[in-house]
Amino acid sequence: MSDKTPIKMLHDRILVEVDRDAGERRSTGGIVIPATAAMGAKRLAWSKVVAVGPQARAVVIGDQVLFDPEDKSEVEVHGETYVVMRERDVHAVAADRLGDESTGLYL
Repeated sequence: MSDKTPIKMLHDRILVEVDRDAGERRSTGGIVIPATAAMGAKRLAWSKVVAVGPQARAVVIGDQVLFDPEDKSEVEVHGETYVVMRERDVHAVAADRLGDESTGLYL
């Protein structure tokens, strides 16, 4: 694949950016918690959608989506790492366009 080859997502697949800063977190007391720290519960992650397939119905480019990072398939494109998943693997969508459908929670 050359640097100029276009990519089209198929079916209900979506492509999201990997957040480099998502690994480390800060506690309320200011302590840095590394990505390798074991957590008691499964932790979901937010990422920005950069491409969608033609059968994706609830997600559009630019949305923030919540997904389980344990179930991800990573791919490298032009030196950047992305995650490919099915739309059904998305737990939630955050976008300004959803204002009328909101639950009262805001990011």
